[in-house]
Amino acid sequence: MSNPKQIDHEGTILEIKDGKITVGIVNVSACAGCHAKGACTMSDMKEKSIDVIDYSNKYSVGEKVKLTYRESLGWFALMLAYVIPFVLVLLVLFIATAFTNDELISGLLSLAILPPYYIILSFFKGRLKKTFSFTIEKIVNI
Repeated sequence: MSNPKQIDHEGTILEIKDGKITVGIVNVSACAGCHAKGACTMSDMKEKSIDVIDYSNKYSVGEKVKLTYRESLGWFALMLAYVIPFVLVLLVLFIATAFTNDELISGLLSLAILPPYYIILSFFKGRLKKTFSFTIEKIVNI
């Protein structure tokens, strides 16, 4: 049974190399299971591969596994990728408009804050990669 605070995906192990397990999953949109998907261009199924770090050596290629991701981390990622940059842009826009009283300069300054933000964020890539990781477990057939 699935926990409502986590996101589960079933997949197949494609490759195992140096503690990194590559799992192939099929990402299905909500309408892909609809009975009218053949008549609709909205249905969407995409194959994706996800890397999971695991040094237990208890998995093998071709094995069915379940990937689990905590839902709260999705909200944290949303904050880092969209909300904080949006707030920064608005903040710089209002401050620059108050000081310069020129809309063009204010707009350019507010957009110029984004590259440094994402560059600083990229310095924490290793730490974020550990934070935003999937956990893997075998699927037990009953």
